[in-house]
Amino acid sequence: MKISGRRITFSKILNELDKLALEFTGILARNRVRYAVVSGYVAILFGRNRSSEDVDIICEKVGYERFSRLWREVNRRMECVITSDRRSAYEDYLLKGTALRFARKGTFIPNIELKFANSDLHVAALKKPVEVRVNRLTLHISPLEQQIAYKLYLGSEKDIEDARFMFALFRDHLSLAEVERLLKGMRIPLGRAKKFLGWQE
Repeated sequence: MKISGRRITFSKILNELDKLALEFTGILARNRVRYAVVSGYVAILFGRNRSSEDVDIICEKVGYERFSRLWREVNRRMECVITSDRRSAYEDYLLKGTALRFARKGTFIPNIELKFANSDLHVAALKKPVEVRVNRLTLHISPLEQQIAYKLYLGSEKDIEDARFMFALFRDHLSLAEVERLLKGMRIPLGRAKKFLGWQE
């Protein structure tokens, strides 16, 4: 793995979740929609050995016309498993803060969970995403510090293990001051977070 600034480059044998994520984010990129992959899939992308049925993606809020173009391209290979109505998908789901789920036609899992950015954390992730190049393909993820802090905020055993995995893997490339800032903002005691992460000075 090569890490340079906000770019991470590596190779791996792609699983079905990887292939779906790379295909969907490629469509977002071609349509010039800013996005960031977030949550559990990020740890899986980097080798964490656990299962997941979805890839969570946040994207910038776009108008209906741009969404329609995106919808058409996605539907060449995939379908929305929540609604087949494009207008409803946009107005009744995305605009109201509810995620859409897309899967390959005729299937339900694995799937993409797509929602518009609707929080300060989401906006920050879209402004400064990390570029990941895997097998010469590219996708964007939210900042590693944000991934770790938010996983601790969620607090389930699975989420804490995701955070621990990411912290151990990228320890020498993290801004620890930024991790502390985010933990404070989420009201997570630093001592408790350090214990979970195995964070030693």
